[in-house]
Amino acid sequence: MNAATPDIDDFTRPYWDAAAEGRMLIRRCGTCGRAHHYPREFCPHCWSEDTAWERASGRATLYSWSVVHRNDLPPFDARTPYTAAVVDLAEGPRMMTEIVECAEADLRIGMELEVAFREEDGEGATVPVFRPAPQISGPARRSGA
Repeated sequence: MNAATPDIDDFTRPYWDAAAEGRMLIRRCGTCGRAHHYPREFCPHCWSEDTAWERASGRATLYSWSVVHRNDLPPFDARTPYTAAVVDLAEGPRMMTEIVECAEADLRIGMELEVAFREEDGEGATVPVFRPAPQISGPARRSGA
């Protein structure tokens, strides 16, 4: 591992294993009921240690972003420019991530996103990133219907 990739330990291993399988996990507090991310062994809202893993829906909305044009830290140096972002997960927590498959000009606050997963070259970690969610359109409505 290097400074830009996660340290996988016994506590976070379920999170990283799920990501490698294409699933995103968050933690939920059994005391106050609130979800949180990044994974912690206690609830940051009420300080309870009664927390458990929960599968996240993978849906989010864009809260904020910045296009990074220079980053000397591997593996990011090879990806510049890239879009660093903060997203609001459907379950409530806010998460730092990267937006992929979207031109900067198309980014909008509140845009619907879905999780995707990227394996970091040579590092053995699969990380969640987000991309625009497909727009679902309903059946066409006829005039007067």
